[in-house]
Amino acid sequence: MTINGGDAIYSIFFLICIFGIFSGVFFLVRSIVTKQPSKSGRIEQKLDRIIVLLEKDKKE
Repeated sequence: MTINGGDAIYSIFFLICIFGIFSGVFFLVRSIVTKQPSKSGRIEQKLDRIIVLLEKDKKE
């Protein structure tokens, strides 16, 4: 059984397309996940600021 040249090119092309789709999804998910800690960091900064203000208010 021999493989036709066109069939080989077609198979390689779609293999590359499938690899590209998985890579795109991976990088999309990774970029979404890396953005999440920055939101929690801002929330922590706000909570720290509130704690400081509450402590300052208790001293007065």
